[in-house]
Amino acid sequence: MAATLLDGKALGAKVREEVAAAVAELDHVGLATILVGDDAASHIYIDLKQKAATNAGMEARDIKFTGAASEEEVLAAIADVNADDAIDGLLVQLPLPGHLDENRIIAAIAPEKDIDGIHPMNAGRLYLGRPTLVPGTPLGIMRMLDEYEIPLEGARAVVIGRSAIVGKPMAHLLLQRNATVTICHSRTRDLSRHTLNADVLVAAVGSPHLVTPDMVKEGATVVDVGMNRGEGKKVLGDVDPAVIERAAYMTPVPGGVGPMTIAMVLENTVTAAKLRQAAAVAPAGN
Repeated sequence: MAATLLDGKALGAKVREEVAAAVAELDHVGLATILVGDDAASHIYIDLKQKAATNAGMEARDIKFTGAASEEEVLAAIADVNADDAIDGLLVQLPLPGHLDENRIIAAIAPEKDIDGIHPMNAGRLYLGRPTLVPGTPLGIMRMLDEYEIPLEGARAVVIGRSAIVGKPMAHLLLQRNATVTICHSRTRDLSRHTLNADVLVAAVGSPHLVTPDMVKEGATVVDVGMNRGEGKKVLGDVDPAVIERAAYMTPVPGGVGPMTIAMVLENTVTAAKLRQAAAVAPAGN
């Protein structure tokens, strides 16, 4: 029997409706994006985020630089947004051109406006089990698992991938829900020895169809984060579509994790706005 598909498109639309309702109750919510360079995929992602923010009733500010922009120019733009009280959330689209110091630029973002959840302070809060702003992709995956009532308490969870924006935060979120978590990656030996034990398997390594049916436990929940370009620009996941015959639940590619990522970036912006507005009215000394 084929797996039930985790419909990120439908759930993402539901989250965006919730965001729009929350925005309407707040005085003002603003989101700014910074894009450096001419990467086609990055331009598409930014345009989608800008459109989604506008549709949710937010002020959406689109800041773009050519690939020749200096690090000082980008840092100056970040400083301007940090100081602008009309902007609650700031997202710097990654990857950046090679001549820019990605770590320095991420660290320059005000933590309270870091809606990608990648500033060292936000990453540290997640590590300590006190998350505030968490990367949108793992946050969206958790929302999907909850929506479909996938049990996590005591479950064996395997995350393939160790990036700062997906793999590592995904593992921490699962651990905080009392799953037993194993992190694998591109250099893991005998990968299937780990994946075959997984009740919940998250593939986020960027390798087309890396996970095949013989690597998946019967009845597992499989989340495919991969967005790889195949022949004819076809989008391929990290999981072979044939896995649908072994899994109980599975995300489609496209239409699974992708729509949830954008929705959760918007939700993070609302969270940032609420926290900033609450801080602004808090009594002095609190």
